[in-house]
Amino acid sequence: MAVSVRSWVANEGGKHLVLMLWLGANTWLFLRTYLLYSTGQQYHYLYKMLGLGLCISRASASVLNLNCCLVLLPMCRSLLTFIRGTHTVSSRKTRRLLDKSKSFHVACGVAICLFSAVHVSAHLVNVVNFSLSYSDDFPALNLARYRGEVRLPNVSNHDHPVRSASVLFPGVTGVLLVLILLLMFISSSYCIRVSNYEIFWYTHNLFIVFYTILMVHMVGGALKYQTNLKAHPPGCLRTNQSNSKLQDEDLVQAEDDDIRCREDAHFEPHYPQTWLWVSGPLCLYCVERLYRYIRSSDPVTIVTAIRHPCNVVELRMLKKDFKARPGQYIVLNCPGVSSFENHPFTLTKCPTANKETFGIHLRVVGDWTDRFTQLLLPPPRADMEILPMVQQRRYPKVFVDGPFGGPSEDVFNYDVSLCVAGGIGVTPFACVLQALLDGWRGFRLQRLYFVWVCKEIQSFYWFAELLCALHKKLWQENRPDYFNLKLYVSCTESLQRMSEERYRPLSSRLLVGRPKWKMILDEIGKSNKKRVGVFCCGPKSISKTLHRLCNSTRSSGTVFEFNKESFS
Repeated sequence: MAVSVRSWVANEGGKHLVLMLWLGANTWLFLRTYLLYSTGQQYHYLYKMLGLGLCISRASASVLNLNCCLVLLPMCRSLLTFIRGTHTVSSRKTRRLLDKSKSFHVACGVAICLFSAVHVSAHLVNVVNFSLSYSDDFPALNLARYRGEVRLPNVSNHDHPVRSASVLFPGVTGVLLVLILLLMFISSSYCIRVSNYEIFWYTHNLFIVFYTILMVHMVGGALKYQTNLKAHPPGCLRTNQSNSKLQDEDLVQAEDDDIRCREDAHFEPHYPQTWLWVSGPLCLYCVERLYRYIRSSDPVTIVTAIRHPCNVVELRMLKKDFKARPGQYIVLNCPGVSSFENHPFTLTKCPTANKETFGIHLRVVGDWTDRFTQLLLPPPRADMEILPMVQQRRYPKVFVDGPFGGPSEDVFNYDVSLCVAGGIGVTPFACVLQALLDGWRGFRLQRLYFVWVCKEIQSFYWFAELLCALHKKLWQENRPDYFNLKLYVSCTESLQRMSEERYRPLSSRLLVGRPKWKMILDEIGKSNKKRVGVFCCGPKSISKTLHRLCNSTRSSGTVFEFNKESFS
């Protein structure tokens, strides 16, 4: 299927523009630093000693500084949510870019890992060159004690303490940084995050140790630059030096310029500059974490917990001064399960002026949700079954952080929106439907298409009451075309129907099999010639298909702007 340039620009243009700017900044910084160390007069003698290893190690360090600065910004969730909510500052295109913050965080993380490998490799070459190119003329530049020694970061009784520290400290801190980075990189893999989220959480919080070590990594550095360029121009003839001792290029330069050294070359180690790059974003992120900790320090009141079919639990909560918008999500912590483990859940009900409770639906699919459900809805005790008695249910202590912005907030900012849900991925759109039922006003939305795909028909009972109530409300308001609903049961082995009388509006819209996405988009495109917002939350197979179709050419000329729900 041909790709529409107009649709591609709408869906991918902003993302690729940011990507090109980021790659351009990394490339420019790498080349600028490389040229500085290869042609800079203050590094003339050091470059002669170390060669390309010096340039590559310092250029990769500059790229690392940039990405260690940028990698923290996408994780400032409260800041991103504030920007999303400020419509005077944040346009729809900007908000869609903010939804890609997790991808940008991953890109910066991969760049840090790649250039760390380059940086370490270049410094290993530098260690060898320090030995092979031992300088008798400029002993201050030497890291090795004599020619032919490959110096390891150790301390002996014969070493000068300052010299030993300059060798030992960057080496030890460098090894620690590599080990921490390796742990964070491995634990970030999809299989570990799914099988044991705690490992991912604990190792990622080593970022505090990582940045602390990073800011002092250059203290007592072995790489030095010349400070007296005027009194000792690189390549000048020293008073105790014969022309035969000069290399050819230096001899030609010295004879042409007739330069004599007025004093010996002086060298000093670099002052650490990494803190200039990372201190701002690090302080911003730490302030954000502190603000979120204070905001979530009071436990919420659990009003009720309801068990639904297909292993889904609905949780209704109450928290003082809690405000949220449809499409946002919260981060939930239950110390009874794990004191440090936090999990994001999309709000399925927002607090209103009449009812301050808010709710989530969670599917029991892992260790954390299983243990949390057991605390919420413990199995009945045997003695209670024999001798029933009235007893108030005691819920576990739960803390809520948020709310945070998500792509589904923009459902109301299109004239026409298509919401596609797969299984429990219906949760972001349930809050949107609840807002329509509660009579929210002041939004742009004129028509809403809603497609929900489930393997089992019992899954539709999660929000069957909500769908029927919204359908009835719109019919009473003489707006039956405002909400277009289609339900699909993908599993055809044990077909059932929603036979209850009250669910008749859903039974008439229930289809068997998988949706024909191209036909659905073509149908919507014929009825709506403008831009249509497509919002997807569900399996990757559905999102990939929709993403590809949204970028394809349509005979109607309609532009489908694809938005995918993704927690960070």
